[in-house]
Amino acid sequence: MTRLRSFVPAVAILVLAACGGGGGGSGSSSAPPSNFTDPALYSTLPTASLASAAELASVTHHQISVGGTTLDYTATAGHLTAANPVTGSPEASFFYVAYTLDDRDPGSRPITFFYNGGPGSATVWLHLGSFGPKRLATGEPATSATAPFPLVDNTETLLDVTDMVFVDAVGSGLSEAIAPNTNLTFWGVDADAAVFRDFIVRYVGANNRGASPKFLFGESYGTTRSAVLAHLLETAGVTLTGVVLQSSILNYNSNCGVFNPSSAVSCAGYLPTYGAVGDWYQLDNPSPPLAQLPTFMDQMRALATGQYEPALIRFLTQGTAPDPNLLTQLANTTGLPASGWQARFNLFPGYYQMNLLPGAITGLYDARMSAPVGGALAREGDPSSTFIEASFATMITRYLSTDLQYTNPSVYVTLSNAIEGWTYAHDELALPDVIPDLAAALAQNPELKVLSVGGYHDLVTPFFQTERDLARLGPSPSVAVRVYPGGHMTYLDDGSRVLEKADLAQFYRSTQ
Repeated sequence: MTRLRSFVPAVAILVLAACGGGGGGSGSSSAPPSNFTDPALYSTLPTASLASAAELASVTHHQISVGGTTLDYTATAGHLTAANPVTGSPEASFFYVAYTLDDRDPGSRPITFFYNGGPGSATVWLHLGSFGPKRLATGEPATSATAPFPLVDNTETLLDVTDMVFVDAVGSGLSEAIAPNTNLTFWGVDADAAVFRDFIVRYVGANNRGASPKFLFGESYGTTRSAVLAHLLETAGVTLTGVVLQSSILNYNSNCGVFNPSSAVSCAGYLPTYGAVGDWYQLDNPSPPLAQLPTFMDQMRALATGQYEPALIRFLTQGTAPDPNLLTQLANTTGLPASGWQARFNLFPGYYQMNLLPGAITGLYDARMSAPVGGALAREGDPSSTFIEASFATMITRYLSTDLQYTNPSVYVTLSNAIEGWTYAHDELALPDVIPDLAAALAQNPELKVLSVGGYHDLVTPFFQTERDLARLGPSPSVAVRVYPGGHMTYLDDGSRVLEKADLAQFYRSTQ
């Protein structure tokens, strides 16, 4: 991949966000400081809150070449205050980084709001991994890259297609609740989506983006948020143009790997993923060429639906032992021996991960990555996560202070403990099922389009289960699904990132 030049200025501009910061490059007319230090102390503790918050940001100007065209863009890093739509009282101070193309009409220019999931994850993974103007070159699925990974110009950035706002959830990154609220106030399915709605309303109003086509781009739990958020925004009169779902968890009740691996939830939605992983390690028999992976996945979908799931239902409800021939077929297509399938017929992803490779474990987020048991990459139970965590945590702080000239004395927290105090209840269910929310948003706005993207080798949010969940919406030209080689973060794979960028660009064009 050709590295392209990016020009970083020697100064940053400190502005009030309501006066143009983040909206396309307008800034203060006074002499700018050489570097903006936000003196506020931010905390991700459950009981933490700010007494008050200022809407301040650092604004810098840059260039990048994409497809042979030089793009001039403005980066804005700072905070905006989400306010209660009824009382007007401040709720939370959101940290965000916005990238806006210069000299473009903000009324016609699309704008996309990006966020990761967790719950409790900052948006560092999408920000420095996916389609921003800079990305960390991880080299996945290889694990040979030296940490911290180099920060390079991103030739697959979406900046040529849309302006982008990367925003951290309350209690992650540098986002914090404002008193009398605490971070914990917003740690729940409904409260989280509502305060994100209020941030988006604030950003749109502060930056004159009311007429812009608006998109949501959530990853993992962020897709749960997106479905609820889309419904809330449409109800609030904020019309969306599109929603991108990256590696979805849309119904916690249908994913057997969520929370309770001893439950009776069917794992049939994982079977094609097991086939893809076994194929990657050439453990299936026979092993099709990689180019035939989509065809093989169609066969695995058929096996899951036509044979494995009916037998699994009989096993779970009646205790009927599986047919030995089916066990052999499952072993041949997934690489896990028939004895493993005999022992764990409702095969949970953790068992598959730990037992596929003798003496080693695969990744969960990307099962193409593996490590010897007892090795450094295996110490936290997921080599694909351990491999990238330290680099992303180190480089986000360096990038903010050096390239974007925003510094702060607080630690940028990539993952808080929000998941431990999260309220998952939603619509009278203990665990969320947000397909009805997405259906409601589509009913409210018949022009809304949805693109679901995922990885064949993701053992956390299996692509086939996502397809099954989305099928509940019924046949619709408004919903499209794409799957690529790779794990949870398909964009970290150099080949898949190119494919995904092309599909995203087409998706945005289809909404015009």
